[in-house]
Amino acid sequence: MTTKKIIRVFPRRTNATPDDSDVRIRSFPGLFDMADEVHISVAFSWDMQWAEIAARLWSAVAPVKVGGPALNEKGGEFVPGMYMKRGYVITSRGCPNCCWFCSVPKREGYQLRELPITDGWIITDDNLLACSESHINGVFEMLKQQPERPQFVGGLEARLLTSDMAVRLKQIKAKSLYFAYDEPDDYEPLVQAGKYLFGAGFTRKSHELKCYVLIGFPKDTFEAAEKRLTDTIKAGFMPMAMLYRDNSGKNPKEWKRFQETWADKTVVGHKMQQIDNEYKFSKKL
Repeated sequence: MTTKKIIRVFPRRTNATPDDSDVRIRSFPGLFDMADEVHISVAFSWDMQWAEIAARLWSAVAPVKVGGPALNEKGGEFVPGMYMKRGYVITSRGCPNCCWFCSVPKREGYQLRELPITDGWIITDDNLLACSESHINGVFEMLKQQPERPQFVGGLEARLLTSDMAVRLKQIKAKSLYFAYDEPDDYEPLVQAGKYLFGAGFTRKSHELKCYVLIGFPKDTFEAAEKRLTDTIKAGFMPMAMLYRDNSGKNPKEWKRFQETWADKTVVGHKMQQIDNEYKFSKKL
């Protein structure tokens, strides 16, 4: 059986973009490009205009399909290495929550779907902990067979974390766990999740515990954002400032500079050390 040659075109490179010889990054067809199909994968809505131009030009090479999260199309079965780099894996799609800033419910609907579990160690599910116990058990068994320590970059919901799950995450030697602090009600569950994880053996110094913190959304202020980021450190997590963007992809320069400051590992590391020292001092009093 002959395998189709599919060139995959991406408007921009991310950490998850595949890197095999049939991948093109923000490029139009070259003289020697040949394929049976061309797939243009668009993650962000602000890249759609470029993708439309690229689709017309790549149609001279082969039939073109344009897809991806930016089109709000429901995702299908996950094919390892096709639209994400080897090692990345999606075992479920969707999330039962209806967060105002999140496009997942619009794209996937409000029902979580469990997919066949394929190999990979970088879990990018929308909400893995919302899956059934049997599915989560299957994912953990798969992770035990992988050549790399697991990373949960899709985000784990703090409200759904239990003390038993924290122990299991420690037992499989998770390299990084990402949580989220997007709204005020997220903070107390984050603090409790930290307690479970520290109780299971994770430490503040390891920086294995990370937390996405949404900033720059309508009516947000620098003072409020700074407090959320600082409170995240106090809860024991390394904050990852995520800058809100509307469908145009634009955001004020002042917020971009603020986000870049909090993306500087040296700056964040210094803030974490300072807060940890204050924490140790208060424990002695």
